[in-house]
Amino acid sequence: MIRSFILAITALALSSVSGAAEPARPALRGEAVVTGNVVRIGDLIENAGIVANIPIFRAPALGQTGVVAAGQVLDAVRTHALIGIDAGDISEIRVTRAGRAIAPQQIEAMLASSIAKTYSLGAASDLSIEFDRTLRAVQVEPTVTAPGHIEQLRYDSHSGRFDALFEVNGAPSARMRLTGTALVTSETIALSRPLARGEVITVSDLTLKRIPRSLITSDTITDPEQAIGRAARDPLGPGRALRAGELVKPQLVQRNESVTLVYQVPGITLAVRGKAVDSGAEGDVIDVVNVQSNRTVRGTVSGPGRVSVTSMAARVIASAEALTNKVPAYADAK
Repeated sequence: MIRSFILAITALALSSVSGAAEPARPALRGEAVVTGNVVRIGDLIENAGIVANIPIFRAPALGQTGVVAAGQVLDAVRTHALIGIDAGDISEIRVTRAGRAIAPQQIEAMLASSIAKTYSLGAASDLSIEFDRTLRAVQVEPTVTAPGHIEQLRYDSHSGRFDALFEVNGAPSARMRLTGTALVTSETIALSRPLARGEVITVSDLTLKRIPRSLITSDTITDPEQAIGRAARDPLGPGRALRAGELVKPQLVQRNESVTLVYQVPGITLAVRGKAVDSGAEGDVIDVVNVQSNRTVRGTVSGPGRVSVTSMAARVIASAEALTNKVPAYADAK
């Protein structure tokens, strides 16, 4: 009886052991993200057990990704008694080292703010900065939360040269020397397209361009209204700050062009056909031949193809023209 009971208990125990779940099989990962400067077995192999924390490779640089062959991984863990690894169809593993990037734009903004504040140069946004070497992003450990700062700043306001250090608290590897030029700039007006001689400027032809403030003179155009409606004195290219001396009032009358010659005196307006002796912009005084009387008169360009004569002599001329040539004179609507 007792023997039968012992056999029954033993059978039950064996049955329980055989029914227990088998431990998960170790398997290669296709990708891994690591922190710190080493790669551990558990980063590359799932279910690595007690050897998971053993380092086997050096990690890539902060924020970088490297590739390790599956065979190299299997060779590296063989000495740690990790067997029966399921490699599946994985031939290589991509390993990325986590990092926090401080972008070049952030570093440049910190530098501009520091220069502007330290040397009383006004708004940091007015500074145009050029680095001697292409500025790169700085990678720090994800646990480092400090934004970074500028140290040991030196700046020459005459040449615009600067020399400084960028540092991040808690990340000695992020230390970087910055050199280059920082110039104070102002907005000016430039052309967005080429203009031919005499072509009139419209608002769509203009764009803003920042140039060093030291290059701005009294002739530099800084207000679009100074350019809109003006014409190019000579052919002009795009992208360069415009100067007032490069622009003229548009020619509304061309030499030898047929024009309307208008005599204006109180109560009388007389319009006759004329031929321009000179070219002229609005407001210019030019000579015009009255083709009906063959007289040459001086008048003021008042519009495209239109010249007005408003002097005291215009009253006499208008009356004479109206009588001699039987050209109707139109009374002002008053």
